[in-house]
Amino acid sequence: MKFRPCIDIHNGQVKQIVGGSLVDDNNQATENYTSTQSASWFAALYKKDNLKGGHVILLNSKESEYFQATKAQGIEALRAYPGGLQIGGGITADNALEYVEAGASHVIVTSYIFAEGKFVESNLEKLANAVGKDKVVVDLSCRKKDDNYYVVTHRWQHFSTMKLTHENMNRLANYCDEFLIHGVDVEGRSRGIEEPLVGFLGQVGRESNIPITYAGGVGSLEDLYRFKEISGGTLDITIGSALDIFGGSIPYEKMAML
Repeated sequence: MKFRPCIDIHNGQVKQIVGGSLVDDNNQATENYTSTQSASWFAALYKKDNLKGGHVILLNSKESEYFQATKAQGIEALRAYPGGLQIGGGITADNALEYVEAGASHVIVTSYIFAEGKFVESNLEKLANAVGKDKVVVDLSCRKKDDNYYVVTHRWQHFSTMKLTHENMNRLANYCDEFLIHGVDVEGRSRGIEEPLVGFLGQVGRESNIPITYAGGVGSLEDLYRFKEISGGTLDITIGSALDIFGGSIPYEKMAML
């Protein structure tokens, strides 16, 4: 288990939000924390502590009036820590190389590989061909519906038809280097992890070699220990709102030493 840091950018600022609250109308989100520091400041901190594989997430849509400011912050973070960070948010086969050339180790994709909620394998293949399979992370962030977990797209606002299953993950693994999975229903709430989801992902992690990073719900060190127990130590973890650098109580320095 490794700690993966994060830099979430919304309306041109580094923030921590409640994941399920994000909507495109008027660029709204329920905010847990808004930083006075830039994205590049956090990138430099992670570089100093040699924390690799962190996620820069652009939370505005391309149609938003804030998108360019949000993107500029993301590019600055990549340039501050070249090769150390991944980036997601509006990634397509057409723009992925721009982010890699700016310093991203990987690009993170969800919405581009779904059309009207249905998986479009050819788009994922195009992306893998554009930058290389070894630079692609597939984000399978999900919400529960009818006792199953379904991938959600477009800043977690829309359900896709894809269930989170071992079979589907094996299929997607042909085109990517890693998976990133937020438990959206608990993301940003700091009230505990999505235990059934962590248990499932832990089983997948034990049976495959592809790295999987989970995010969502960690609010205390006890939650972290529970995560390690349920996952069997096979998953990496991202913590945002609960860290003291984002207004929470978990010491960043402790996580940086994992």
